[in-house]
Amino acid sequence: MSATAIRIQGDDFVVNGLPACPGAVWEGHRAEGLLLNSRMVQATFDDLNPATRNLWDGPAGVWDPDRNTEACVRAMADWRATGLNCITVNLQGGSPFGYSQDQPWHNSAFGADGSLDPHYMQRLGRVLAEADTLGMAVIIGLFYFGQFHRCRSDNAVRTAVAGAIGWLAESGYRNVLLELGNEVDIVRNPWGYGDSLVSSHRTPELMDFVRSRIAACFTDGWILPVSTSLKGGSVPSDPLLEVLDFVLLHGNGVPDPLRIAEMVRRTRSSPAYRGQPILFNEDDHYGFDTPLCNMTAAISEHAGWGFFDYRRSHEDWQEGFQSVPVDWSIGSERKRAFFSLVAHITGSPAPP
Repeated sequence: MSATAIRIQGDDFVVNGLPACPGAVWEGHRAEGLLLNSRMVQATFDDLNPATRNLWDGPAGVWDPDRNTEACVRAMADWRATGLNCITVNLQGGSPFGYSQDQPWHNSAFGADGSLDPHYMQRLGRVLAEADTLGMAVIIGLFYFGQFHRCRSDNAVRTAVAGAIGWLAESGYRNVLLELGNEVDIVRNPWGYGDSLVSSHRTPELMDFVRSRIAACFTDGWILPVSTSLKGGSVPSDPLLEVLDFVLLHGNGVPDPLRIAEMVRRTRSSPAYRGQPILFNEDDHYGFDTPLCNMTAAISEHAGWGFFDYRRSHEDWQEGFQSVPVDWSIGSERKRAFFSLVAHITGSPAPP
């Protein structure tokens, strides 16, 4: 039985019957009902390509996916203590360098036919269990454009989606939200979605299949909230917005906080908008100690925001939650600045 259940109520997220971040306010703006989140997509990372696997060796030794997941799980209580109430993971991860032209590593929970890798799903289960205990939501992405070529036929996509939804239903966790694909308007090949079922213009078609599987698998009537995301600076088209249970925006490539606020207003002004919650679950802009940053601009428009932190080439390994090997602790000034702002907004203790 899940200890944490997340639902949608108007444009708010509700956790165990109470608005997320109860009582949270920033500069007079209501932050209650928002998901303050961080992109932690390497929580389940592994690399099945022997030619690249040694890239992930680090201070802890030879790469070990289980050790990586356990280190992530151990750190989650510290994140939660600051008021963070959501993380994003992905069953095909994200670039372990932050951004990559080529992605030869093999990080996917899905086989070429869409079948689930049981070891990958065991690692996901450990993350979900800890989040459930801590009262945190988890946005689970299924596909990532840099690994989508591992499982790209429409039949494989349907098998993967059906398997993931069935697994989630059997797991019993109700603290989860589904992100079908990461930045599904990236079409370039081989590192993109092309004309596949996951692509943005075919997402409404995929949604019909997704909803049928949710209805078939969640026999207790639970409605799993579903969305998908677009690349930085994009807002959903009307046909896409019509089928989303909540709206995921990305702030990558958007250095102006006023543009972040405008993206939220533009989404809400669409005739297809139905009052869904809006959140950014990926933004690589920081400035958390400035009067206005992308995070606070989103919150000022009643939209949640997500920290995308990667290690630059000149930085120490303590930087970057997305860079493998990962230091999952709040062990850098940038991480502390983010979690300190989360703590300020939620009225929680700042990280040490």
